[in-house]
Amino acid sequence: MRTTVGIIGAGPAGLLLARLLHNAGIDSVVLESRDRAYVERRQRAGILEQGTVDVLREAGAGERMDREGLRHDGIELRFARRRHRVDFPALTGGRSVMVYAQTEVCKDLIALQLKEGGPLLFETEALAVEGADTERPRVRFRREGVEDVLECDYVVGCDGYWGVARSAVPDGRTFERTYPFSWLGILADVAPSHDELVYARHDRGFALLSMRSPSVSRLYLQVPADTDADSWSDERIWDELERRFETDDDWSLRRGPITQKSVTPMRSYVHEPMRHGRLFLAGDAAHIVPPTGAKGLNLAVGDVVTFARALTHRTATGSDDLLDAYSATCLRRVWQAERFSYDMTTLLHTAPGATPFEDRLQLARLDRIASSRAAETDLAEAYTGFPIG
Repeated sequence: MRTTVGIIGAGPAGLLLARLLHNAGIDSVVLESRDRAYVERRQRAGILEQGTVDVLREAGAGERMDREGLRHDGIELRFARRRHRVDFPALTGGRSVMVYAQTEVCKDLIALQLKEGGPLLFETEALAVEGADTERPRVRFRREGVEDVLECDYVVGCDGYWGVARSAVPDGRTFERTYPFSWLGILADVAPSHDELVYARHDRGFALLSMRSPSVSRLYLQVPADTDADSWSDERIWDELERRFETDDDWSLRRGPITQKSVTPMRSYVHEPMRHGRLFLAGDAAHIVPPTGAKGLNLAVGDVVTFARALTHRTATGSDDLLDAYSATCLRRVWQAERFSYDMTTLLHTAPGATPFEDRLQLARLDRIASSRAAETDLAEAYTGFPIG
């Protein structure tokens, strides 16, 4: 099998890259180890930056997002029983974010790829990337029990931290931080208790009120890193959420049936460089952020947009300049997102063993955001998204 770009992984990064290349007249093949049903139901991110929304629309994948997604013009910060709203458009020149689940993004892109794009091979396991430092890299894969080879001009690894692409980059340097807490996340069949996301800093730990639709709530609690989700009863979860979201006004938390529970570890990770020869890393294969800043999916989008632009430029001009700059270009954005995600995480979470001095510093930082337009603008600009490329 032969193609111009071999894409490993059919998450949002790999699927969007295939769409962007198709629109540019560049052929690709996508290899995905899981079946279609699994890809379309795995719960991940749900906040799309303004730049991601714009890219999906330009790629022809925004129709259902615009119909069913929830535009959000701000978030609410809660601390010391106070409420403060951050108004994104007023602080950023009109930018906002969209609540639209990663599962839905994948469904839209899969449908487009199967209808208009190149091969999208589910249940196809990539075994190795070979010859990345040559002009003819290849991906060895197994499909229906038979091994085969995909010969390419370029390979893009969108297969996550545990995928084969990252391990094929020799002598890479890694930067990592593991946080001493996790998130207990739930899905609940109940209308959200607020029309925008609520980020709450509480002495008992962080809490986040989010949503997947007007009738489905997504909520999170900071818990110890070794927490078993099944050890938390539904009643205990709702009681704890109620405590952490408490305010001095008459706001109340709606309760409903919990349909899913999971625990998410908190990590920051960057792999440098993001390229070796004709192998390029994108998304979680190259970087991971704690979910506090809502940056994971959006960073992956930035990576594949950067690669697609660079390859389109090479096709049009014969110049490798943008491809050669891929890693440096992406990493500038990656490190700003890592910085913002770290800042949000340390701002809002209660670290084990935190001193009263550290607690008061958190409150002072939050009070600064609530009282300073400059500090508030910095948060709004980062949350709605750093420029792509």
